[in-house]
Amino acid sequence: MKLVNNMRSGLIAMLFCLEACSTSPEPLDFGKDVCYSCKMTLVDNKFGAELVTRKGKVYKFDDLNCFFRFYHSGHEEINNFAHQLVIDYSHPGKLINGTDAFYLKSSELRTPMASEVAAFESKQNMDSVKRQISGVYLVWGEMTTQFK
Repeated sequence: MKLVNNMRSGLIAMLFCLEACSTSPEPLDFGKDVCYSCKMTLVDNKFGAELVTRKGKVYKFDDLNCFFRFYHSGHEEINNFAHQLVIDYSHPGKLINGTDAFYLKSSELRTPMASEVAAFESKQNMDSVKRQISGVYLVWGEMTTQFK
């Protein structure tokens, strides 16, 4: 009986640890969440980003300027990030994988902290916006060097 109780206690502790150590992204709560970098409230649901560490720590940002400033700050090792997420400009509020996103940099984009960059889940959506405003197409690698 004691062995069964110890096993139950161990399983409960393990489940609690797994729950506490979740690396799941969290939706951005516009109007309530605050940018980790600039401390401004997230208000524009066409822009924003999130970093989640392998230990489950979530960092939220209002703009790609803030996101990459923190990403390169050394506060967390880059290889410690389980998720690098950005908002899909075409689907406001939707977080997508930043490493696979398509980026458009344009002075015509009014972003919260002047990055002038929007992210897109599909190249087709990015191209559609690019036909309406002048801009430059960038990929993740270019973004990480552009905002160092």
